[in-house]
Amino acid sequence: MKHNKNLIELPGYELSKVIHEKEASCVEVMQAYLDHIEKVNPKVNAIVSLQDRDALMEQAKAKDAQLAEGKDNGWMHGFPQAIKDLSATKGILTTKGSLAFQNFIPDKDSLMVSRMKEAGSIIIGKTNTPEFGYGSQSYNLVFGTTGNAYDPSKTSGGSSGGAACSLALRMQAVADGSDYMGSLRNPAGWQNIYSLRPSLGCVANPNEDAFSGTQSTVGPMGRTVADIALLLNTQAGYHYTAPLSKQKDPRIAELTPYNVHEKLKKDIKGMKIGWLGDWNGYLAMEDGILETTEKAVFGLEQYDVKVERIQPFYDPEKFWKKVWLPIRHYSACSKHSLMEKETRNLTKPESQWEYDGSKTISVQDVYDAFVNRTSFYLAMMKLYEEEGFDLLAVPSAQVFPFDKSIHWPKEIAGRKMQTYHNWMEVTTYWTMGGNAIATCPAGFGGKEHMPIGIQFAGKPGSDFDVLCFAKAYEDIYDFAERYRPSMLDDSNN
Repeated sequence: MKHNKNLIELPGYELSKVIHEKEASCVEVMQAYLDHIEKVNPKVNAIVSLQDRDALMEQAKAKDAQLAEGKDNGWMHGFPQAIKDLSATKGILTTKGSLAFQNFIPDKDSLMVSRMKEAGSIIIGKTNTPEFGYGSQSYNLVFGTTGNAYDPSKTSGGSSGGAACSLALRMQAVADGSDYMGSLRNPAGWQNIYSLRPSLGCVANPNEDAFSGTQSTVGPMGRTVADIALLLNTQAGYHYTAPLSKQKDPRIAELTPYNVHEKLKKDIKGMKIGWLGDWNGYLAMEDGILETTEKAVFGLEQYDVKVERIQPFYDPEKFWKKVWLPIRHYSACSKHSLMEKETRNLTKPESQWEYDGSKTISVQDVYDAFVNRTSFYLAMMKLYEEEGFDLLAVPSAQVFPFDKSIHWPKEIAGRKMQTYHNWMEVTTYWTMGGNAIATCPAGFGGKEHMPIGIQFAGKPGSDFDVLCFAKAYEDIYDFAERYRPSMLDDSNN
């Protein structure tokens, strides 16, 4: 190996250069990652269904042989990748975190996995997730619970908890995730990394219901904004199986490891950010959340960014009851064949609650919910189109990472939570808005000095512009690089 840095420490864009310039072989990269995973993963349980080491080394040898013959798969050529356990992986166990699927091995890859493979990645296993992605706490009865990279006794968040933890602990260079209710955002904020929830249609995400499933999307996670931009380039773009998907933004399509930093350069002077905080007291927030996030967001004012506290533009209680809950329950109809059989007994209470809720709402309730969602969307868009805001911002979560033995917080700041996901309400608005949302680290706070992030929501279709802002934010604060998990140093001893 010619490269003198620890391979696992390299961000994705740099790892790609090292491999393509043959400063390190794919075999050396695979060896370094598998050795590191062996040391670190038992402490946090982030990567599951890890594949046979010898078979993975053979795949890495094949990647080296391709490069020697002048065959380059793409920027991820030879990258060891663990895929979130909600996405189908051909020949590799895909449990969805459920005992009902504990032996399920797909015969084909999901579209997202196919695109990552086409870009050169080697699938080494899966990342842990809560059952069916329900809840921002990555625990299940198949593999157990995933700990936090900064304190393994705390939750990693979810549903992309295993992905975020594995990234923060350098068990992979970039990671895929997915998001319905903050699943790319809570884990990123809680582990001091970056993510992008792509805007509606940016990433083709085929579902059984291809026309009305507009709430969930897959997306990228990384320790740098350059990395999430490059992975978005791999994931994004139209596919006929996802009729609501869109053609890739040409500015995203031209990104490479060699030009990504230059292409994402942006002067943020004069940008206008609307800070909603706790929605004027409507959302319960743990002590320290607002203090930590506001310090970061208002700190941008010294760079001539205008940050303005704004009032809620839509009744949040109406949103929760008349938009969020009925549409979320409606989505759970997809579990009908599972929940109406004996397999129901294999699922967790949160999954059963979501499905049972679907039977309490009428067709009229669902129609009204989508009408209300439209009125919410139009009210939100006025802030961008008429009031000139470039971004709307809120914390990435309402609490700091909590004890991983707790399934979900029952109370925040003395206020009772009514549902298993009531405590993460701060993420719901942008799901229903179809926004492009970058989650960026905001620092550490609370009684135990744990990480928290900020959601920066741009209007739908603004994914590239949001990435440019996030890159400028990263250049200012550089939280992810400055504050490494101490577990990394421990593993080197």
